[in-house]
Amino acid sequence: MHIRPAELADAEALTDLHLDVWEEAYGDLVDPGVLRERRRTRRERAVRWAEILERSRADTLLACSDEGRLLGFTSAGPGRDDPSEGLPALEVWALYVRAEVYGTGVGFALLQAAAGSGEAYLYVLDGNRRAIAFYERQGFGFDGHAKREPVGVERRMVRRTTRER
Repeated sequence: MHIRPAELADAEALTDLHLDVWEEAYGDLVDPGVLRERRRTRRERAVRWAEILERSRADTLLACSDEGRLLGFTSAGPGRDDPSEGLPALEVWALYVRAEVYGTGVGFALLQAAAGSGEAYLYVLDGNRRAIAFYERQGFGFDGHAKREPVGVERRMVRRTTRER
């Protein structure tokens, strides 16, 4: 397995990966209609991924098998929440891996590549116990903030490397 920056040529495969991992991660947590709608709009999603990758490839990293198959991805960059909240500057926007590689270190490798062991924050879908446990093992904890999204409630998790005063 190796990690590399996503390229424009990855847009189609990344779209399929994103659809697959959403179904694997959220199949029991979201309305099945949401997942069907995501599949139905696959073409638009592929165009959107191409636009994202054309604009800023460095923000998205791919985990690939030795044969080149996409196993997971992460996207990270400047935090999108209000800076006056005192959050870390880096937000992990997405981190997904295929269910077949859960527990193999692929998710950890992607998180390390995106954020190292430094301060960062992210959102996790409420009820996603596997993801919550993973992030807690990596030093993230809930900060009490939540937001409602079309798929459900997302709760913010923050990792700090220094003690707050």
